[in-house]
Amino acid sequence: MTQKVRKAVIPAAGLGTRFLPATKALAKEMLPIVDKPTLQFILEEALKSGIEDILVVTNKAKRSIEDHFDSNFELEYNLKEKEKNDLLKLVDEATAIRLHFIRQSYPRGLGDAVLQAKAFVGNEPFVVMLGDDLMDITNPNAVPLTKQLMDDYEKTHASTIAVMPVPHEEVSAYGVIAPQGEGINGLYSVDTFVEKPAPDEAPSDLAIIGRYLLTPEIFAILENQAPGAGNEIQLTDAIDTLNKTQRVFAREFKGDRYDVGDKFGFMKTSIDYALQHPQVKDDLKQYLIELGKKLDDTK
Repeated sequence: MTQKVRKAVIPAAGLGTRFLPATKALAKEMLPIVDKPTLQFILEEALKSGIEDILVVTNKAKRSIEDHFDSNFELEYNLKEKEKNDLLKLVDEATAIRLHFIRQSYPRGLGDAVLQAKAFVGNEPFVVMLGDDLMDITNPNAVPLTKQLMDDYEKTHASTIAVMPVPHEEVSAYGVIAPQGEGINGLYSVDTFVEKPAPDEAPSDLAIIGRYLLTPEIFAILENQAPGAGNEIQLTDAIDTLNKTQRVFAREFKGDRYDVGDKFGFMKTSIDYALQHPQVKDDLKQYLIELGKKLDDTK
């Protein structure tokens, strides 16, 4: 009988240096897309997929994450007294998630961050969800990518990594797979996983994006994993080792991925999401039309 996937791990211990000075005192994961922190999109995807418990791996500078998802009696009481029920519902949504926290004391890489979850996960399959990648946030009817990986696990009983094609010149920013032949309904068997290859050495343009479903055997590998690219413990390297002893598949994601890990990606994400937001979409559309006219006039 296939063991149910119940747990998710969200690494959130990065320093967020690309967003300084905003992230000097505020966790990068709390930067809002219009009115919702980026991390909340990830948590909502997990819950929509059927995940029951979530561990967030943080560091000592990320208290704002714990505060956001904790109750705030004064705020909730004030909203209730003033009958601002819509706002109260939004606040309640943030505190209804069953969260656990652990700190990564030293920034040793993604693989080390995942290793911090060993006791939390135990001997169960689990999902890793990276906060820089938001999936299908403008399409509420889409099947969450995490759920797609969980559905694959029900059939294969194997680790499955999310991938999607990226421009060839950008592969050095990603882990990349060497697929074994053509995928079947978007699911690939994988020969090797390569972390951040040079474009002329990349085995494909199928890059690993921020969703992983892993079996617990990954922890024994991570405990002995030598540092790789950037002198950090790379999760991709550990997955490649795992693939030598048990099959690891890759699921091609065909939805909309939003990269909020850099400033321009964050801006694009904010605009796309705002164009669907009931409170600002009409004004934003009008502003973009006017902005387009101004840009045309300056040519």
